[in-house]
Amino acid sequence: MVDRLKGKIAVVTGAGSSGDGVGNGKAAAIIFAREGAKVLLVDMDLERAQQTQAVIENEGGIAYAIAADVTRAEDCERMAATAISQFGAIDILHNNVGISTRADVLEVTEEQWDHIMAVNVKSIVLASKYAIPHMKNSGSGSIINISSIAGLRANSSTPYTTSKAAVIGLTQSMAGDHGPDGIRVNCIAPGLVYTPMVAPRMDDDLRQIRKNAAPLGSEGTAWDVAWAALFLASDESRWVTGIVLPVDAGLLVTSPVTYNRLSQQTHSGEG
Repeated sequence: MVDRLKGKIAVVTGAGSSGDGVGNGKAAAIIFAREGAKVLLVDMDLERAQQTQAVIENEGGIAYAIAADVTRAEDCERMAATAISQFGAIDILHNNVGISTRADVLEVTEEQWDHIMAVNVKSIVLASKYAIPHMKNSGSGSIINISSIAGLRANSSTPYTTSKAAVIGLTQSMAGDHGPDGIRVNCIAPGLVYTPMVAPRMDDDLRQIRKNAAPLGSEGTAWDVAWAALFLASDESRWVTGIVLPVDAGLLVTSPVTYNRLSQQTHSGEG
């Protein structure tokens, strides 16, 4: 621990994991606490948030868990009020919740579309709406939104891709709007990360394909995303706002046709 967030108050949404292991929100919350922040842990499932709280407290950190549906304005208002009552400020807001369904525009139902947009986009608007006034009062703040490389490239889910592209646009708009208040707004675009949310639809073969898809040839974890979030949360990034930071082993810089073919030839000794 080097106290990169010493004295900071962080709010992390989606701070529990949806299954065994560590998801993006849980990893970020744990690393924030390890680096000195006091963390409000927010999740739809209180027990999941409390599991993260137990990890943090067992390591000597400080955290408080609440249940909230961040697609509801009243819950987001309560979330911000709880951070103030428990810790006295909001310095960092980590907007992490997200869901997906595999569908194109012909397959997706209106209900699915609305639900994905509410969870992946509306939640960021509402959480930020009630956190930003407290950041303005202190003259500074860092908001970190979780997008995806799916927001920059086609994906097997049209509603998911659309929602994650919207997160990027929202991030840039918020950065412009609230920079004069001393508030930085950035987003992370994770690549093919292995987390409890995706684990149920993975097998060993698919995991290997995902590992080999990018130049680094390794599997991403929630910790990789969390370390990027730590940089954006800390004063080390004090002059960084409005960016999209891919954490993807280099996947976005490659072409499936040229890269995969060249890689196979190189590894087989051809070419």
